[in-house]
Amino acid sequence: MEKDNINEKFAEELSKDEKIEETESVETEETTESEIEQITRERDEFKDKWLRELASFDNFRKNTFKEKQDWIKYANEKIILDLCEILDNFERALSVDVTADNLESYKKGVDMIFQQFNTLLKKNNVEKIESLGEEFDPNIHDAISSIPSEEDENKIVAVIQNGYKMGEKIIRHSRVAVSNGIKPDNNKENN
Repeated sequence: MEKDNINEKFAEELSKDEKIEETESVETEETTESEIEQITRERDEFKDKWLRELASFDNFRKNTFKEKQDWIKYANEKIILDLCEILDNFERALSVDVTADNLESYKKGVDMIFQQFNTLLKKNNVEKIESLGEEFDPNIHDAISSIPSEEDENKIVAVIQNGYKMGEKIIRHSRVAVSNGIKPDNNKENN
């Protein structure tokens, strides 16, 4: 009988263990489903935030591009208005009948317009490249001719067209004539 009691107790213990395992299994399944639902919600929230940020960034990029295009389109507006003032002064100067009596004041007026134009260039960081008498530099000069001169070879002896730079950037190269190093023969006898 004792043996039967032991078997019964053993069977009861096994039954209890199986019930505990079943309960734990059910609890684990419920916990797993709950965790999956939580993770799914978090994933969906992150995805939604990510999509909103992506759309926000795309809008920012488009707006920035449009602003940049507008800035480029209208960047020269101020300088153009300043040029219009100079043009107005030229028109006034051209409308004057120049006589011997007003020639000096006319020259003074044209010189004032010239100074106004130079001031505008300086205000916009544009300066003339001084070239006459300088050593030829292909980075800032365009040699359009090579001529005999008293100067050494590769010295600039004539400026055909002034060059300009804006800051450190060359915006127009100086067109120059360069000495070829051959001295002109001024002592030729007349035949």
